[in-house]
Amino acid sequence: MNVFWHDLRSNRRSTVLWSLSLAALAVLFLSMFPSFTKDVEASQKILSNLPVALRDALGISLSNFFTVIGFFSYLFTFVSVAGSIQAMNLGVGIVSKEESGKTADFLLTKPISRSSVISQKLLAAVCALLATSVSFVIAAYLTALTVSKDSFDSTPFLLIAGSLFLIQLVFLVLGLLFSVIFPRIKSVISVSLPTVFAFFVISSIGSVIGSDLVRYVTPFKFFEPSYIVQHSNYEAKFVLIEIGFLFVATWLTYALFNHKDIRAAA
Repeated sequence: MNVFWHDLRSNRRSTVLWSLSLAALAVLFLSMFPSFTKDVEASQKILSNLPVALRDALGISLSNFFTVIGFFSYLFTFVSVAGSIQAMNLGVGIVSKEESGKTADFLLTKPISRSSVISQKLLAAVCALLATSVSFVIAAYLTALTVSKDSFDSTPFLLIAGSLFLIQLVFLVLGLLFSVIFPRIKSVISVSLPTVFAFFVISSIGSVIGSDLVRYVTPFKFFEPSYIVQHSNYEAKFVLIEIGFLFVATWLTYALFNHKDIRAAA
């Protein structure tokens, strides 16, 4: 049994739907950019009437909102949440869907190690997320080129868009760890939604109160668009933090799953 190809096929439909949805969101939202920049003063006046706390929570900066990269950064706030839900769903479902579907014990009777099962399932999930991220990046970049009258630096734009995949990796591995730790997860969405929104709320609170400490807690703050625009690069310390988390969480997953009691199907 080729677990990788089986999971890739089983995730095919959801991957296509997520890819099309995020790509469509990028096209639809960026298509509104000319409307906002048609009368900058009027649009700026409307946005300035919003409470400062709300603007900070939503990532709206009046200094660069009317540039294509600043406008895209605002959109990216919501895309990263949606993409994280997809990643969390995949991560939690890697083990829990086998247990809830009562196929885990059947799978583990095959001549394949538990580590190999997890590895192939994890690789299939990573491929699904990569396909979604690539679709989003291409759609967003081509739309930005179309709607922007002025030239813009492609490097920070692509780095911001590409950070979707890096954020998704965190939630994928976190979801995988949850699926091993918590027994009998009946509903994947009941775990993924509260977790993702909890991290998003923490991120929003951090923006409102202006605390840098929050950046070490939530992956939504690892790749700040403002820093990327200024330096055309990711912050090295947060890249290292993510790598460390991915390593530790993945190691714990393998260690726990290799000693986990798998209930036989009734």
